[in-house]
Amino acid sequence: MKTLEKALEPSRRCLDPKSLNSVLVSLKKANSDYAKNYPGEDGARQAVHTVYGGAHLFKFDTTAKLGNLALRSLETYAPGPAIFAQALGWRDQNLAGTIYSRVVDKLKREPVEDFRIDFEDGYGNRPDDEEDGHARTAAEELYRGMDAGTLPPFTGIRIKPFSPELHERSIRTLDIFLTTLARRAQGGLPPYFVVTLPKVVFPKQVETLSKILSLIEGKAKYPKGSLKIELMIETPQAILSRGTGPALRAIVEAGAGRVVAAHFGTYDYTALRQITAAYQSMTHPACDFAKEMMQVALAQSNIRLSDGATNVMPVPVHRSAPGGPGLTPEELQENQNAVFRAWKLHYENVQHSLISGFYQGWDLHPAQLPTRYAAVYHFFLQNYEAASVRLKNFIDKAAQATLLGDIFDDAATGQGLLNYFLRALNCGAITQEEAERSGLTQEEFNLRSFLKILENRKRSIA
Repeated sequence: MKTLEKALEPSRRCLDPKSLNSVLVSLKKANSDYAKNYPGEDGARQAVHTVYGGAHLFKFDTTAKLGNLALRSLETYAPGPAIFAQALGWRDQNLAGTIYSRVVDKLKREPVEDFRIDFEDGYGNRPDDEEDGHARTAAEELYRGMDAGTLPPFTGIRIKPFSPELHERSIRTLDIFLTTLARRAQGGLPPYFVVTLPKVVFPKQVETLSKILSLIEGKAKYPKGSLKIELMIETPQAILSRGTGPALRAIVEAGAGRVVAAHFGTYDYTALRQITAAYQSMTHPACDFAKEMMQVALAQSNIRLSDGATNVMPVPVHRSAPGGPGLTPEELQENQNAVFRAWKLHYENVQHSLISGFYQGWDLHPAQLPTRYAAVYHFFLQNYEAASVRLKNFIDKAAQATLLGDIFDDAATGQGLLNYFLRALNCGAITQEEAERSGLTQEEFNLRSFLKILENRKRSIA
C-alpha cells in the first residue's frame, strides 16, 4: 500500500519555469537561426540540365532549333528503341521502348529545360563595341521569347568572372543587358531567371555582384530581390579557404539571399588541380571530392546543385562534301560508332551524377539532349515500382502514427521519397497517372511537402 501511495505522489522538480527560460532563450534563438539557414528543400522544380550557348548566337527560338537538331541526331543514328538500347547498353526492351517514346516526346515538347546566354567561355573576349551590341541584341531576343512564349522554363545570363582583368567588362555587359531587358519588358523577367557568376574564388566577388544587382533593381525598376545569382564552382579556393575551413557556405551567404544555385565546373577545376587533360572527367576522384564538399556545405540550404559537362561531343567523324559522292558504308558505320561512344559516355556520366545526388548537369551540344533525358528517365523508371510501393506504405504508416498521436520522426525520409516523384514528374520521366499509383493525389503532389500531406490527411479524417 505504501509503495502505491509513493508512486502516486506528484513528481518533484527543482527547476522552475523562470530559471529555465533564462537558460533556454539562447537555445531558442539558435534553433531559430538554424531553421532559417537550413530550411530544407522546398520541392520546387529543378531543371535536369543547363544548355549553354554563345550570346552572339542567341535567338528567341534557339531552344526549339536545338530540339530539332537533337531529334535529327536521334533519327539518324538510333531511329528506334532497339538501336538506342544497343548504344546505351540496355537489356530491357520494354523499358527501352517506354523511354525512347518519352525522349522523343520531350524533344518535341520541351527540348531544353534551362538555357544560359553565355558571355564567358562560349563567347570569348571581343572588342567593347561588339560585346555591347551583343548584350543589347541578346536582351531584345530574350524579351521576344518572353512575348512569343518560346523560352524554356529556366533561363539566365552568364557574365564574365569578377577577376582583376574582366570584372569591369563583366559589369558593363550585365548593366546593358538588364537595362535593355527592363526597358522592353517594363521590369519583368522570365520565370527562374538567374545571373551566373563564373570562376568564383572568394565571398567578396559574390557580395559585389549582389550589391550591383540591388543597384540595377532600383534604377531599372525591377522588383526588389528579383535578380538571383547562380555560382560557378570551378576553383579549389571555392571549396576550401586559405585556412582549413570550407569556403562555399561563406561564398553563398555573401550573396545576401540572392544565391539560388551552384554549378560545378569540371574542367577548370581539374586543370587547377594539375590533372592532365587526358584524365579530366566528371568521374575523376578529384571531382567527386569537390562535389561531396559542395553537398555537405549546402545540404538543406535549398541551394540547387548542378554537375558539370561531358566534353566529348556525339558528332560524326566523316562528312560528305556538298555535291560530292556520298559516304561509304564503312564511313557511315564509323560515324555511328563515334556517336554511340559519345552517347554512352554522356549517359554514364549523367547516371554517375544522379546516383551521387546531383540531379542537374550541363549539356554542350544538341545531340547530347537525347542521352540526357534517356539517362534521367532510366534512373527514375528503373526504380519506379519499388519507390511507388515504398511511398504508399510510408505515407500510410506515417499518417497512422499521426492519427494515434504517436511521434513520427522520419519526415526527412518521407520528403526524400516525395522528391523522387516530384523530380520524375517535372522532367517527364513518369506520367501523373503513374505517380498517383503511389497513393497520392495530384493535389497532394502539388503541396510538395510530406508534412503538409500528413496534416491535410489528419484534418480530413478528423
